[in-house]
Amino acid sequence: MGAALELFSPATRAWFTGAFPAPTPAQEEAWTAIARGDHTLVVAPTGSGKTLAAFLWSIDRLHREDAEPGAAREPGVRVLYVSPLKALAVDVDRNLRAPLAGIAAQGRADGLEPPPIRIGLRTGDTPQEERRAQAKHPPDILITTPESLFLLLTSRARETLRAVETIIVDEVHAVFPTKRGSHLALSLERLDAMLAAPAQRIGLSATVSPVDEVAAFLGGPAPVSVVAPPSEKTIELTITVPVDDMTDLRGPQRRDQPGSAPTGSAFGSIEEQPEQASIWPHIEREVLELVDRHRSTIVFVNARRAAERLTARLNELDAERLDAAEAAADDASGADARRGARGDGVVLRDVAEH
Repeated sequence: MGAALELFSPATRAWFTGAFPAPTPAQEEAWTAIARGDHTLVVAPTGSGKTLAAFLWSIDRLHREDAEPGAAREPGVRVLYVSPLKALAVDVDRNLRAPLAGIAAQGRADGLEPPPIRIGLRTGDTPQEERRAQAKHPPDILITTPESLFLLLTSRARETLRAVETIIVDEVHAVFPTKRGSHLALSLERLDAMLAAPAQRIGLSATVSPVDEVAAFLGGPAPVSVVAPPSEKTIELTITVPVDDMTDLRGPQRRDQPGSAPTGSAFGSIEEQPEQASIWPHIEREVLELVDRHRSTIVFVNARRAAERLTARLNELDAERLDAAEAAADDASGADARRGARGDGVVLRDVAEH
């Protein structure tokens, strides 16, 4: 167990050690700096646990304060997370719930009953009704964007931010050299001017340069501790060709062969293009096999239209495979018996959008 974990409450330590083998170097160094109260810039590769490092200390502090005798949590946002990417904000909202639920469950197992920590999401897409609810009953952790933070500070909802203790700025490198960054820096100073004491700022980035200038941007007039543990970049490259001979693509595409592309498929077929064979049916089958063998698969293409066509084709191939499996089952158990069990004979099938 890492030495920095000793800084946390027993419930948080128990949850972390049950969920992870050990803290990463970035987490160890970040927790040490954050525990001192320093503004902290964490620069570490994707997968090093930066976001959890920033959030876990704040979550633990809320739980520790709730556990104190006679404690009553001050209403208002305590942790403000600012992301320049709206989609990333939604992702963090989803991923925050696992540590919150795990630590709360561990606390209850230890005989404690801490009040729930509530999360709010405020972006340009947040409905007006939800915004009014947040203003009336502020969440403990608010996830927002630089633009939404600016609007919050210029509205009556800014009163919900008077209890902020921690500001987490993710993807600092994406805003540092831009006009959005200038507006964000101004918003952070405006927020500090509202508070009884300046909030602790934690910046996160997988890659940033120059580090000193970004740290100065994050902290404003205050010093910033930089956490940038050394890391080796490991690249694993595999080149896969879905056919044995790139000069002969026709054979496997004939309509009379199993698994060939049907007429009208997203990328055409050999019947539609009698003089020109295509690599796409081979790629489609290879991608589908990769999807089947893995829990998560990311496919990069060079245009949105290609992504839509490939997605449609993968669904078609998956449906064809399910139909083939169903036909085999019919042969084994008897088509009449299966139709009788179904009643109206309609087969409902949920095909995943790969």
